[in-house]
Amino acid sequence: MEVSEGDQFPNFLLDNENGETISLETLRGKNTVVYFYPKDNTPGCTTEACNFRDNIDKFVAMGVPVYGVSVDSAESHKKFKNKYNLPFMLLSDSKKELVGKLGIKSLTGVASRVTFVLDRDGKILKIYPKVSPDSHAEELLYYLNSLK
Repeated sequence: MEVSEGDQFPNFLLDNENGETISLETLRGKNTVVYFYPKDNTPGCTTEACNFRDNIDKFVAMGVPVYGVSVDSAESHKKFKNKYNLPFMLLSDSKKELVGKLGIKSLTGVASRVTFVLDRDGKILKIYPKVSPDSHAEELLYYLNSLK
């Protein structure tokens, strides 16, 4: 991994599932969860996304937005989001620039399953390099509650 807790998260420009460009600047002003996953519509990634979906009200109540990122296209993200009714943005790193800057590109060329919690200024508060797809949202909520 190219970054550590306490480092500034790298700047980026990625399209969401609707083709809108999101940047690090977009995320500033609130703590944010940015989770990376290998591929839309695969068992572990679907489980993880649905775990976030089922807990999203708790993230919203805390004022913490959630963003999912993979190297899939924006069009693939749109289908994945609609199929599972995901209430958060999915960002496309199809050029693999951000996964490259972070050092989280797997040997197969997809994003590794890693989550970053960013502070209001885009600094990395916490990195989760090992993630259990079926309980990760709860793990993050526990950590976010500890920040209060």
